Amino acid sequence: MKHTVQVTPATDAAQSDVPIQDAKQSGKRSEESHVPSLVTGVLRRPHITEKTSNAAKENKYVFAIAAGVNKPMVTHAVESRYNVSVETVNIVNLPSKKRMRGRQIGWKQGLRKAIVQVKEGQTIEIQ
Repeated sequence: MKHTVQVTPATDAAQSDVPIQDAKQSGKRSEESHVPSLVTGVLRRPHITEKTSNAAKENKYVFAIAAGVNKPMVTHAVESRYNVSVETVNIVNLPSKKRMRGRQIGWKQGLRKAIVQVKEGQTIEIQ
């Protein structure tokens, strides 16, 4: 028993003028694959230490942020989440560090953090 398949040629109306390429087929990584969404993936958590608690008195707040995030993205995320006006943003990359416990070698994870200064008179409630 043989099965036959009928193939019809594509018409011009069915073909698109612009070829559609998938990111996997083209071999290029799409821009959205490594950049987090503007509000939800930018700020990971507040970075709370004694030093950052003292900096809050000067209207400076510190947040751990995702990799691939720039200053305008941090500004937009803080302004939309906390309803404050951001004056300046500084970004610091802390490297990972090698730690030894006896003979075992391990690594302390690195951190990328943003120091955000808000306008005078405005505060962010961080718990």
